[in-house]
Amino acid sequence: MEVATIFDLAVMVENGTVAGEPSEVVLSDRDLREVTAFAAGCAETVLEIFEADQPDDSRPRDAIGAAWEFARGGKRGKSLRDTAWAALAAAKRADTAAARESAWAAMSAAGAAYLHPFAKATQVKHILGAGAYAARAAELAAGDDRSVGRELIEQAVHRATPVVVDVLKRFPAAPADGGRTGELIRMLDADLRRQQLIR
Repeated sequence: MEVATIFDLAVMVENGTVAGEPSEVVLSDRDLREVTAFAAGCAETVLEIFEADQPDDSRPRDAIGAAWEFARGGKRGKSLRDTAWAALAAAKRADTAAARESAWAAMSAAGAAYLHPFAKATQVKHILGAGAYAARAAELAAGDDRSVGRELIEQAVHRATPVVVDVLKRFPAAPADGGRTGELIRMLDADLRRQQLIR
């Protein structure tokens, strides 16, 4: 249901139909493209987990491809929404929990372009969700080895550009929910907030 909220709100924001919601965070096209590139890079690291489980299903790969296309200057529109929905559907067909998390990472990469300018903790999931799902996928693929997830979180921290860190710091800290994936989001959030702001 969260994906529907991302896209429905994005359409309402673009159409100016969100009543009473303050736009408290300024987000430029560059900000959205950098966040989406970060998410796509995170999701790519575990794409092979899904593809080993479902070798004939290209939907998560397509979602990551659409995310990269937007990040490199493409339009934020139907392709991103459609591929994100398709990756979500692919996750439901996965035979393993690790493959499901990998597909969710791809879905989150395509959905990252729909980060909203509301200063709410829930928006942090749109910035860091792909990284957290990727870390969880890697953990599960390694027999639920939490050190593997920690390693992917560290890789994500190194992958984040100063722009991504700056955008993250415009929002409140990640919310305290979401099970192990939520824990990984909070871990990544805390690590990135310790990074220096753009000078």
